[in-house]
Amino acid sequence: MATTPIIDCHAHIWTADMPLVANPRHRLDYDFTVEQYLAILDEHGVSLAVIAAASPYGDYNDYTIDCLRRSPRLRGTVILDPSVDRSTMEWMNDAGVVGVRLPFINRDDLPDLNSFEYRRFLRRCRDLNWHIHLHVEGAKLPALLPPLEASGVKLVIDHMGRPDPELGIASEGFQAMLAAIQRGRTWVKLSGGYRLGPQSSDYARALVREASAERLVWASDCPFAGHEGQITYRETIDWLIDCVPDAATRATIFGATPLGLYFSQ
Repeated sequence: MATTPIIDCHAHIWTADMPLVANPRHRLDYDFTVEQYLAILDEHGVSLAVIAAASPYGDYNDYTIDCLRRSPRLRGTVILDPSVDRSTMEWMNDAGVVGVRLPFINRDDLPDLNSFEYRRFLRRCRDLNWHIHLHVEGAKLPALLPPLEASGVKLVIDHMGRPDPELGIASEGFQAMLAAIQRGRTWVKLSGGYRLGPQSSDYARALVREASAERLVWASDCPFAGHEGQITYRETIDWLIDCVPDAATRATIFGATPLGLYFSQ
């Protein structure tokens, strides 16, 4: 019987000499190359992976795209200006890009997703069967989800929706995310628990309880930017095993769901 693969749905790669945006969220003075990352995957028995666009480098997607072309084990998301032309997106699609990351975390100046520019952009993502990869605080989800869902694009939410730490799973944002999952075009990453405090396991268990495993994926968030040395790759796998004790459910989250979401194109 074939074994369901383990797929890491969110990791970052870069070299220290890549151009940074103004006021980056992290200033990374070391390399974390695709070769280093693939070695970690091999060490832990992880078959496939998705490279998440790293916000410090804005729309400098060149390194990610080069690595996707060289490794059929990988897919990736990119950061793009919404004015990007269709031919550029098609070229990226051919390289293994499967979505666009919206790094809206720690931003007060969120764009108008109902504008023509964004509606056109989201339609182009939908036409390519890409997903929108959303990273934002949970408190902002109730405002962002309606225009994203109205576009018809697939939506993947980072780090369990980053719930309000005081309100947790009762927060408006977390409940809005659960409702979006039920509507059928939203997926959530069980990831970033080490960033979210001791309640992170409660968030994961609530998602497993309230949402179908067919709408959940696991991710390491390797190499843990801003938290280097505080967590290991193995610990991110063990965290998911602890949160999801049922082996069949775990196999769906680790493998079957991300295989269909990211590797079916």
